[in-house]
Amino acid sequence: MVEQEGGLHRNLTPAQLAMIGIGSTIGTGLFLGSAISVKRAGPAVILSFVGGACIAVTMMWALAEMAAAHPAAGSFGLYAEMYLHPWAGFAVRLTYWFCMMVVVGSEVVAAAIYCKFWFPSTPPWIWIGLFSLVILYVNATSVGNLGTFEYWLSMIKVVTIVAFLILATALLTGVGFPRLGFANFTAHGGFLPNGWKGVGLGVILGLFSFFGIEVVGSTAGEAADPKVAVPKALRKTVFVLVVFYVAGLALVVGIVPWTQIGLGESPFVRVFQTVGIPAASHIMNFVVLTAALSSAVANLYFGARLAFSLARGGYLPAILGRLSKKGMPVVAVLTSAGGMAAALVLSERFKDSLFVFMVGLSTFGALFAWLMTLLTHLAFRRFHKMHAIPFLRLGPPGPWASLVGLAGVLAVLISTWWVPGFRITLMAGIPWLAFITVCYFVWRRARPRMSVRGVSRDG
Repeated sequence: MVEQEGGLHRNLTPAQLAMIGIGSTIGTGLFLGSAISVKRAGPAVILSFVGGACIAVTMMWALAEMAAAHPAAGSFGLYAEMYLHPWAGFAVRLTYWFCMMVVVGSEVVAAAIYCKFWFPSTPPWIWIGLFSLVILYVNATSVGNLGTFEYWLSMIKVVTIVAFLILATALLTGVGFPRLGFANFTAHGGFLPNGWKGVGLGVILGLFSFFGIEVVGSTAGEAADPKVAVPKALRKTVFVLVVFYVAGLALVVGIVPWTQIGLGESPFVRVFQTVGIPAASHIMNFVVLTAALSSAVANLYFGARLAFSLARGGYLPAILGRLSKKGMPVVAVLTSAGGMAAALVLSERFKDSLFVFMVGLSTFGALFAWLMTLLTHLAFRRFHKMHAIPFLRLGPPGPWASLVGLAGVLAVLISTWWVPGFRITLMAGIPWLAFITVCYFVWRRARPRMSVRGVSRDG
């Protein structure tokens, strides 16, 4: 089954894999979407992101173990097909493919929001169209060039966040600057202004900010040494994200009163405006812009590989499974750019609400993918134990880590109903799942000979 996805060039180095993971994850979730969590939880958003990190770690363990055993572009979708049921593989890949389309669209919308900082009178659709062309070009050339491009864009984010952490710490503690102190952590309603309910609802965006680590699993099909590189890249990615997210947001709410943070601009840019460092705010806005573009590049990469995987499995038209002379699924890339096209069309009509709507719409796909990955991991471990097949174990023994992760993801999914702008997650997600389930069984009846039952899982 893994062999059917052959043809992709294995040119990505471990450093590029880690940077693709960081690039896909450190984007609008941290730099813009975190403002939603701050509004729900106040300074206790720190705890919300810690909760999201705990769930993300269980996902990392599960995906790394399976990717090391079965390196393929289909990643968790292929594993679900192998260890659960063909429907599971079809549903999770198709759902997440559409999720990636919407996420990429939300990233270019966010990029247009950042550009308003410099060009407030320029229509957003101009920026959305320009950035979409750049993102398409990078994804349609070669995977080596894409890896290099993503590496340096992600490096900008990493270096800048480290510099932000140092500067913001100095501002709070008074090292080289007038001391701001820690009053904002308890002022304006206290550390828990909206109670523990606010913290719980804040976990939604906390977890959303970790969505994207699964992209590293998809790079296994193009990694030079996937059995070693992919688990290493996943561990490094999650560790970096936990440090950056928790520490970064702790400093943000320490410097800027949480009541002054909104979706009109990045909270990180607001930090520098608040302390009167205008040049730094311009630099930070440039960084969050590159962060959005980097995330869009990486997520389009992943979306195209899911489309490629579905086409090679016979679930989508075969043309999406074709590769260019340079080993790139160009048709899958162009098809997966549908979210950017939608953003271009809708940007003028829904200027102030489009970003939150697209984030809420895409959240179902990501949560569903994480649920299915953790369920698949339980079956993966059970199968290997039953057949005495050795595998690279990264998480704790037994099923408990994945079960805890499942409970956390389910709790987050249910709680989206009570977050403004996120009710669309369940309103659209559940009917969509029912629709594609009907489509799957119609497809299976039309192609009764296509079956993956009995396929070796050793591949």
